[in-house]
Amino acid sequence: MRGLRLSETLGSGVSCNGNTVAYLAGSPAPLNAYGIDGKQLSKKIFQERPGPAISSSYTSSLGFTIQTAVLPTAYPFLLFKGIITYGWPNGFWFFHGIIDKLKHLMGFKSSQAMVLNAMGYDESDGKIMFKKDTYKIHFTPPQDPLFLRKINAFQKLTKKLGGILFMSRYRSTSVHLLGGCNASSEPSHGVCNSKGQVFDTKAPATVHPGLYVCDASLIPCSVGINPSLTIAAAAEHVSRHLVKDVLEYKSKRGTPVFVKTVDKHSCLTTDKNLRSCHKPVIVFNEIMKGYIGGMPCTAYLKMKMNSQNQKDFDEGNSVNGESHSFLRGKVGGYVVFKSIEKDELHVIDGEIDLCEVDYRTPYTQYMHYRLLLAASSGSRYILEGRKIMHPFLFALNAWRETTTLHVTFKKLAGNRSQDEKINLIGELRISMIELLKILMSLEGNKRRFIYHLSRTLLRTYNLQTPRGSHKGCSLSHSYHNPYPDSTLHEIKTEDGYIISCRQWKCSPAPQRSKGEKQPKLVLLLNGHSAESFWLPTEPNDIVRTLLEEGYEALLLQSRLDPLNPAHNSTIEDIGKFDIPAAITKILELHGESTRFHVVAHCVGGLAIHMALLGGHVSATHIASLSCTNSSMYFKLNALPRLKMWLPVVPVSMAILGQNKVLPLVKTEKISWRHSLLKCIARLIPRYERCTCNECEVISGIFGNAFWHQNVSPTMHSWLNMQSSTRLPMSTFPHLRKICKAGFIVDSNGKNSYLIHPERLEVSTLYISGGRNILVTPETSFLANKYMKLHQPGLRHERVVVEGFGHSDLLIGEESYKKVFPHILSHIRLAEQGEHVVMSSGKKCNEEALAWADDPYGEDTGFGSLFSPSIIILLMLLSLLVLISLLL
Repeated sequence: MRGLRLSETLGSGVSCNGNTVAYLAGSPAPLNAYGIDGKQLSKKIFQERPGPAISSSYTSSLGFTIQTAVLPTAYPFLLFKGIITYGWPNGFWFFHGIIDKLKHLMGFKSSQAMVLNAMGYDESDGKIMFKKDTYKIHFTPPQDPLFLRKINAFQKLTKKLGGILFMSRYRSTSVHLLGGCNASSEPSHGVCNSKGQVFDTKAPATVHPGLYVCDASLIPCSVGINPSLTIAAAAEHVSRHLVKDVLEYKSKRGTPVFVKTVDKHSCLTTDKNLRSCHKPVIVFNEIMKGYIGGMPCTAYLKMKMNSQNQKDFDEGNSVNGESHSFLRGKVGGYVVFKSIEKDELHVIDGEIDLCEVDYRTPYTQYMHYRLLLAASSGSRYILEGRKIMHPFLFALNAWRETTTLHVTFKKLAGNRSQDEKINLIGELRISMIELLKILMSLEGNKRRFIYHLSRTLLRTYNLQTPRGSHKGCSLSHSYHNPYPDSTLHEIKTEDGYIISCRQWKCSPAPQRSKGEKQPKLVLLLNGHSAESFWLPTEPNDIVRTLLEEGYEALLLQSRLDPLNPAHNSTIEDIGKFDIPAAITKILELHGESTRFHVVAHCVGGLAIHMALLGGHVSATHIASLSCTNSSMYFKLNALPRLKMWLPVVPVSMAILGQNKVLPLVKTEKISWRHSLLKCIARLIPRYERCTCNECEVISGIFGNAFWHQNVSPTMHSWLNMQSSTRLPMSTFPHLRKICKAGFIVDSNGKNSYLIHPERLEVSTLYISGGRNILVTPETSFLANKYMKLHQPGLRHERVVVEGFGHSDLLIGEESYKKVFPHILSHIRLAEQGEHVVMSSGKKCNEEALAWADDPYGEDTGFGSLFSPSIIILLMLLSLLVLISLLL
């Protein structure tokens, strides 16, 4: 027989280390388990690579270990991926594979997948034999007593991670093949000795000179865990004896031995050079011009993206909201702002992030600039700005949003007390010519930079995929200070409806000066079905603020409140029945001569004006009136106005049928009519999208009520899960008539209120949000103008608070700093009798007021280069095209 004389145990005692392999696909978890090819390897720095082949490990007390493996690029994607090995996918997972492959080919983030490899202890009784008759190698796998336990563990992991589990149809998986040339003390039990030398069966304890085995086939049994280190240790052990034998052999023959010293630092130097060469930098210049605080300003900036001193981000982190390092960088250059400093303001430290994401607004992308500026005078300034990109109507406003930087300009406080405080806002824009110059002058890996930037814009505007979610927020993280005790009064209105009024009595108020009037009561009127004043999750809501200032708060819960929802009512009913009933209750509790302040929001403001101008209540009991985004006028942005002009409300009422209260929370059982309306509402475009279904329904029906960035996560969760649980829609037809008219009208659409200005003899404050999202500042402008014309002897104020939209004026996280002080100041001035501000000789005449224009009316709030009328026309045309396609 030809060949060497070897032990008969050759090929026996094979172990698979208890291996069982499965494939997990379609997981929503950030597994980051896709490998990279050779081209990507040269472009990716070490921190951006997916990691080693084995990235995590879990050891079970049942006697096995499960490790996750990164999928190599050679792994067959999609159609035939695992079909032969793992079987045909169940259900729609075959189509999931097609979609996943398309994402991969287009460069988008495909769904997460990885390999699960279980290892443990098998019987080590497998065999590998050569069949002489067929000239094939025959493999008999070892027995695995833990197989079913491993399958059960795979299934539990799949439930934790999500996705679908593909199990191998072959049990003879050989990821870690061990044995076959087992080490032993004698040839009858193994092929090699403890030094890795192969036995010669001619004589006992003899070996074949110079023949060694130093791989996993030496190991005679399962090791229970990943055997990589065990194999390495065995190979090192054999190598040590092999080198010793070689040296002894050469010394016997008199052959000189040369030892070469290896520079230990050479590998480190090479590795550093590789990392530096894999860190490409993109450089370009950007010139933006505009006005800050009404004064001209020009910024000449030099961007250095993916710079060495930037923190590197995992490419997979873009899914979780963190931008790619190619979109982050340092900024240099200077700013010319002659109105502030005659010399150039040089950027001494600047940062830019072209894909910043706020977890409160997961659908919105921001381009964030932050510049620290130094002047020759020694002053320091901060210029900070954002380009805000909303996925509204598939990039309708993309050009303006991507080229407009909304900035704030602040002066850092110096040591000198006479330094003037500067805090300005404005906009800087980049022209189309300058943008083309940037594209032409890009230095570095421009293709990769443009690829990553365009991918983020495509995701924001077209795919509209959120980066993050509100679902992770829990009310357990909310403000835990106990809310002040209150008393709930049930009230029956004149038309027989039951409403309620919640009363908070203040703690002993601070002593007031002599002669100061004593109206300590404040009546709070909510907007449409949403709570704006009583916010248990917030440390500084308006109720807490009033109590701290020594005022007693009374909150009217009208027939629009989710606690008292009416199936058939109008806003006129609130002004005619609910508010008079609440005032009657206040006079009953505190006396007929009591005067109180009123703070109203949105629909509550409309209702109190109807009550006063309609003669349902007298102004003699009202010390002051403060309204947020509401008045006798009600002017909307283009999109909500379009919804009011289109038959959205009539169609919605027809769908609802008799039950006009729409449940918003999923836990409630709802009819098919309600389900249909909610589905339609989610499809209607809105300016700012949200991952919360309840929030999407409300904004779809009418419009966004607040900027999510201004509202805390706990407030958002409480508002949608506990406060606004039901939406009474019976008032929407009346509200539609008011919105179309632009001012309060009766339920028949007639102007029966504005013709009685003499009834509104009260000091007023009208507050609007400067960053309007629903109701425009024209609402407060016209109301203030109306009051100054018809009640010139009283104090009338108007405030526009920058950065706020609609409801966030009251529920915003910063409202107690920027909004509440205006309300408290107006109440105090009314108490002190400072409502008379004009003498008879200095009264403004009607002609002078007619000249006045709204300084806040330039911004339509629609974020477009076109006027709202043009936008409405474009929307109507697109709607007609869509209907024609469907028909």
